[in-house]
Amino acid sequence: MKTKRIFASAVCACALAFAPAAAAQETKLRMQVIFGADTDTGKLIGAFVDDVETMSDGEIGVEMNYGASVVKGPEAFDAAVSGVLDCDMSTGGYQTGKNAGFQFVGDIMGGYSDPFEQLSWLYYGDGFAAANNLYNKYDMHLVGWYIHGMESLGSTRPLRGPADLKGWKFRLPGGMGHDIFREFGAEPVAMSFGEAVSALQSGVVEGADASNISTNANIGLYDTAKHTNYPGFHSMPSDHLACNKAKWDALPKHHKRIIETAMQKLALHAAMVTRVKNAEDAANLPSSKGLNIYDWSAEDRAAFRTAAQKAWQNWAKKSPEAKTLVESHTRFMKKLGLLK
Repeated sequence: MKTKRIFASAVCACALAFAPAAAAQETKLRMQVIFGADTDTGKLIGAFVDDVETMSDGEIGVEMNYGASVVKGPEAFDAAVSGVLDCDMSTGGYQTGKNAGFQFVGDIMGGYSDPFEQLSWLYYGDGFAAANNLYNKYDMHLVGWYIHGMESLGSTRPLRGPADLKGWKFRLPGGMGHDIFREFGAEPVAMSFGEAVSALQSGVVEGADASNISTNANIGLYDTAKHTNYPGFHSMPSDHLACNKAKWDALPKHHKRIIETAMQKLALHAAMVTRVKNAEDAANLPSSKGLNIYDWSAEDRAAFRTAAQKAWQNWAKKSPEAKTLVESHTRFMKKLGLLK
């Protein structure tokens, strides 16, 4: 009898050993990013996709649509809400028409000095909760940010300091930046990113707020605009990964963690790559392009930040979410010593 029991136990153990494992839960996500696959950022996004798929051992599959190939960049957020996409990798700044709060998750303007300060607000201030409350209101979930770094202006005339902004007609995206630059007598003209270079070439504008110094060079901005500022001070947009909330909530916990971790790696590398390329171009462009580079003084930067704070407070009145986000940023900037 004892032998039979031992034999039976062995049979059960073998049966369990060779029983098929439970099928792993698969996740398929359709995303869109505004950058082309062959750009520096596109390559970083490709590495993000590879990280997610590799760390999940193939349980997560990502269909990444580059260069806004499914819908226009500003429309990707709504496409994710409606289910045309699952996730949007553009920027919250495109959604300021929905809620002024998106200005303060898209581009704070005149606030932080580098990507790590801004990311620190998200992860070590109360930023993530405040930001995600805004996203949740529109049936989206904020997964994370990647931030390239400070942007530089391009101009056909000198940009030595705030005084040179008076009467300066330049391309600027819509949003709060118009209010800030008008404080210095500038004449911002709202137009899309793709129009910046041609508008300069045709003389419609004298300058452009386009991107960082390296990207400005790559798109040909400095072929016409021979004056710029570096390091930047006025704008540091954050690009997001935001997903349909119902889709995100349904993901297994370990899939969420993998995507969040890959997103934080993307943020680190985007900041590092941009820092290196900007430094290289700032050193080379004066001789290769005849570019004049102006490093604004601490006092001039402070003047811009003061004007920005006035705009923050005005925009804080536009929605409860904007007010919450402005208060959150302000508290954290004081903690970092950026504001008194």
